Amino acid sequence: MKILVQKFGGTSVRDEEGRSRAISHIQNALEEGYKVVVTVSAMGRKGDPYATDTLLGLVELPASKISNREQDMLMSCGETISSIVFTHELLSEGISATGMTGAAAGFLTNDDFTKAKILRMDTSRLLAELETHDVVVVAGFQGKTESGDTTTIGRGGSDTSAAALGAALKAEYIDIFTDVEGIMTADPRIVESARALHAVTYNEICNLAYQGAKVIHPRAVEIAMHAKVPMRVRSTYSDQPGTLVAASREGEAGNDLPDRLVTGIAHMAGIAQIKVQSKEDPSKLQSEVFKSMAEADISVDFINISPSGVSYTIDSKYTDKAVSILKDIGYDPELREGCAKVSTVGAGITGVPGVTAKIVQTLIERGVQILQSADSHTTIWILVKDEDLIQAVNALHEIFELNVER
Repeated sequence: MKILVQKFGGTSVRDEEGRSRAISHIQNALEEGYKVVVTVSAMGRKGDPYATDTLLGLVELPASKISNREQDMLMSCGETISSIVFTHELLSEGISATGMTGAAAGFLTNDDFTKAKILRMDTSRLLAELETHDVVVVAGFQGKTESGDTTTIGRGGSDTSAAALGAALKAEYIDIFTDVEGIMTADPRIVESARALHAVTYNEICNLAYQGAKVIHPRAVEIAMHAKVPMRVRSTYSDQPGTLVAASREGEAGNDLPDRLVTGIAHMAGIAQIKVQSKEDPSKLQSEVFKSMAEADISVDFINISPSGVSYTIDSKYTDKAVSILKDIGYDPELREGCAKVSTVGAGITGVPGVTAKIVQTLIERGVQILQSADSHTTIWILVKDEDLIQAVNALHEIFELNVER
């Protein structure tokens, strides 16, 4: 049995036009001899009646006092509705199809509600359904605990669901359908010259995704990489092949091609920078600051530690909470709101001199102030003001010639 896993996001299934285009991709796969397992997200975005954020608004989250377990019961409804609507439309087109919840499809998770981790997959029932149906539509983003409670697996969970199914079923491909032509060199909404990449390695797209490229969730890529199942990122509204994600950019085993210097420019907005200084006991400060953030479940990023203090960034929505905590433990934090992180990502950066110099010089020439910087062997990060974000991303995209077909 040849199996293809296809995932359709919220914008792809929000209306009849999108679902019709999605069904045409399924029909193409069936004509190629595949059995198709489809994973769907909730229909639409905030404001659409069954979108996840709309459902959360019914209980006034985050102010609501419901538990995370009850929150998961609510959030899972959007994908369940989507799977049944989509199954109905497949049946209306004469396609043999059936719908399943994530639990029925075999997702067993821990009980870390709202961000559960998949413990194991039992796809025996799903495989039995494929014996009698050509298409199985699985509600993404969800699973169940050993005790039978419904769980959700975090933002980007439908990508993760598709990857887990592809790995467990030993699918030939995992197709991630979205509203863009593939993985882009930068966000096309702010960089007009951004272009789709024909192929990227698992490592390249993981780096881009972790740094803010929202086309696919990095957890999904890691699952596919571990199982060695190639992914394709494609547009629902196009028949173009999109971007192949595999171990080699040529899609052929054994190739060892030189890495691109820079693969793409990613960004994250809505960031706040916090600096905490102390002349008395810097080591105590370092320990207390990061321990207090961890205990408050505030994720920190962009960490710089010096003898006199620390600098780090957080999501802006946690700013008031973080400042209050720091003041409560005796510190006077310096806060800068309205920041954005711009990341230059490329496996080819490793060991190449002059990349940081080129980034710094380019931004200085464009009048962009660098507030903070850090680097790894594959990524160079800079922190800038929100108002400089578009200028910075476009400048780096241009200086590394990412608009040029290679």
